[in-house]
Amino acid sequence: MKQYVYADNAATTKIDKDAYDAMIPYILEEYGNASQPYAFSRNPKRALQEARETIASCIGASPEEIIFTSGGTESDNWAIKSAVSSCEKNKRIITSAFEHHAVLYSFTTMERYGCQAEYLQPDCNGEVTVEELSRRVKDGTSFVSIMLANNEIGSIQPIKALCEYAHSQGALFHTDAVQAVGHIKIDVKELDIDFLSASAHKFNGIKGCGFLYIRKGCRLLPYIDGGAQEFGNRAGTENIPGIICMATALKNNCRCLKENQERIKDLEGCLLKGLSEEGIEYVRNGGENTLPGLISLSFPGADGEAILHRMDLMGICVSTGSACNSKDTEISHVLKAIGLEEKLARGTIRISLGKNNTLEDVEKIVSALKKILK
Repeated sequence: MKQYVYADNAATTKIDKDAYDAMIPYILEEYGNASQPYAFSRNPKRALQEARETIASCIGASPEEIIFTSGGTESDNWAIKSAVSSCEKNKRIITSAFEHHAVLYSFTTMERYGCQAEYLQPDCNGEVTVEELSRRVKDGTSFVSIMLANNEIGSIQPIKALCEYAHSQGALFHTDAVQAVGHIKIDVKELDIDFLSASAHKFNGIKGCGFLYIRKGCRLLPYIDGGAQEFGNRAGTENIPGIICMATALKNNCRCLKENQERIKDLEGCLLKGLSEEGIEYVRNGGENTLPGLISLSFPGADGEAILHRMDLMGICVSTGSACNSKDTEISHVLKAIGLEEKLARGTIRISLGKNNTLEDVEKIVSALKKILK
């Protein structure tokens, strides 16, 4: 197999080896249905509970507040559509203009059902401010959804302050934390949020698995009707191997969080220093407070798509933005939202380094960009 320099960890990540090993027995040997009462199902049932406890402890939640889903998109859809539908009155809802499309399209759906949606504009550094939220909140606002960290430019949002203001106005608060979970410290009680979405494959778990944090006391309509799984909230036989993989991956990332952050930030610094030393002109998007290793770079006069494909030919994987929009060659809605000039937006790529990247990877990226841009 061709050896790639993989620098698109914001799109997906390599499965953690411990997480993979933990999952395999529940595929080959302990494959019982956790809902069944006989002895063969006891180990899967116990493993399911332990995974729930592990994930809860990683984000400061209680185990019963964790509901397993198929991933971030499902979690976003469920939290938004169900929470808003549960409100008997006050159908005014608020999000930001640079959310993931799982959030934006869910808001569009709710507009079709009669909700009034407001879309907050981030500032040029990619931050949604409390001032912007307070300016747009009006009587009757029932629900606010702001992502914890942007998936294209990495900007981390002041969620605690935003949530505090939303609650002061009587609104529920959801955060899409898909890009952030497992990469920065998160305590749902400290943030005081009502709902949080996460996806395993973003923090070295398996694809097709995620979770939704639902604060105790908050009401959501069941997402899938059928059996009584997930406390009656989501019917269907649980994906035990995927859930175990997810819990192990998150535990490992959280245990080594500071170490991973420092190492990735060092690699990020080496990359930017290397570009500067080569005399390559670029603009870094996202401000100062960004996720470690998530680097949005705009090259004046360049074409981001062309850079991506030339780097691919050199065996280097980067992105021009969200992987969910890989077929869309128009300027990213995120870059539009922060007001980036079109000539810079068209020359933008996203490099996202992870815990498996090395200094050699960074040197190859810099060398490739030098060949392409100079």
